[in-house]
Amino acid sequence: MGMPRQNLARPALLLSSAQFYIAAMRTRNLAGNKASKSNIAKPGEKTQAARQKLPDPARVAEIFRRFQAANPHPKTELEYVNPFTLLVAVVLSAQATDAGVNKATRPLFAIADSPAKMLELGEARLQDMIKTIGLYRTKAKNIVALSARLVKEFGGKVPRIREALQSLPGAGRKTANVVMNVAFGAPAIAVDTHIFRVANRIPLAIGKTPVQVESGLEKITPEALKHDLHHWLILHGRYVCKARAPLCDRCLISDLCQWPEKPSLNQAAG
Repeated sequence: MGMPRQNLARPALLLSSAQFYIAAMRTRNLAGNKASKSNIAKPGEKTQAARQKLPDPARVAEIFRRFQAANPHPKTELEYVNPFTLLVAVVLSAQATDAGVNKATRPLFAIADSPAKMLELGEARLQDMIKTIGLYRTKAKNIVALSARLVKEFGGKVPRIREALQSLPGAGRKTANVVMNVAFGAPAIAVDTHIFRVANRIPLAIGKTPVQVESGLEKITPEALKHDLHHWLILHGRYVCKARAPLCDRCLISDLCQWPEKPSLNQAAG
């Protein structure tokens, strides 16, 4: 079972955050409109420019309100017992399902729940325990290497800073953000394939890269909601807004979604 994360100080209701956000974004949009009057968009750029502008603040606030009402305290589906085991689980989750990772890590974490114990286990035994996960050889090598780095440079502790986390073998920006968010309660938004798809599809933040989407989400999300937004969008993309067959008829924000390929109510009924 995952260790309970600390309860972060956040507003009991979303309304105050939404009102503050709406006021701030309206001011930003007005300033942006004044600055853009001197720039005339080329014919081929009109559609792209329309999609790139910041989304309507009231619409975004309502999306956040519905997510929060449906799932006030979202959590990761990866199982872990401490920051180190979370880090290992996230490294293993690349191109793998959380369910598949959990199946492999339950017996693994029972005997290797620290960097020192992972080094004692060794790469060969680790490979054998995670061989049901894709790219297990590379992942085993990275996990042993990052365990060694943690022991040598960080006193066996998982660092809380993104740059330090990203310096570990097998840990990129997404992994760092997940660990910061889940293990340490930081308002970090990790953009995986689900969040990338959902953010572009609704849309909440348009971007060609995960970093662009992360930046866009940072701009439109109140600070008090950044911690939970990461989980809301992952779960929404995993179970509702799927890549190949999105369940638009079951979507709690279907009426607010502006995806051009979204089936109409008449099509869904038919």
